[in-house]
Amino acid sequence: MTEENVPTLYEWAGGAEALERLTTAFYRQVVTDELIGPLFAGMDADHPRYVAMWLGEVFGGPARYTGERGGYPHMLAHHLGKAITEPQRRRWVSLLMDAADEVGLPDDPEFRAAFFGYVEWGTRIARVNSQPGATPPRQAPVPRWGWGVAPPYQP
Repeated sequence: MTEENVPTLYEWAGGAEALERLTTAFYRQVVTDELIGPLFAGMDADHPRYVAMWLGEVFGGPARYTGERGGYPHMLAHHLGKAITEPQRRRWVSLLMDAADEVGLPDDPEFRAAFFGYVEWGTRIARVNSQPGATPPRQAPVPRWGWGVAPPYQP
């Protein structure tokens, strides 16, 4: 497989529709979770769609989150002052990975490693940025996440 033939993680996952299924299933669990549910009390009904847009952009899809929601500064604003704990971060990761299984995101090891890598990286940054007194950069690009060292396996 040549580099120009390698699909983006967004394409491999199934595009916007697959990511919206993921975030819909995920947030259905989040709002009833005793550990992280309180972080999302009063959540905008479109929040799952916005997170799907963010993930789509991160994984190589269209820059909709930047164009429609304001990109990184807007995402950052949702985390400031939340004081996310490590147990809450880990629950968020666990529920998202469960939702990926539930909605049938690709389960090949290359995709899951890249997907999990971003989720771990992003949630750790969100936890740090959410702490009282944190001073994260106010401007940054939306990250672009790829396959890492292993492209998708295609027999």
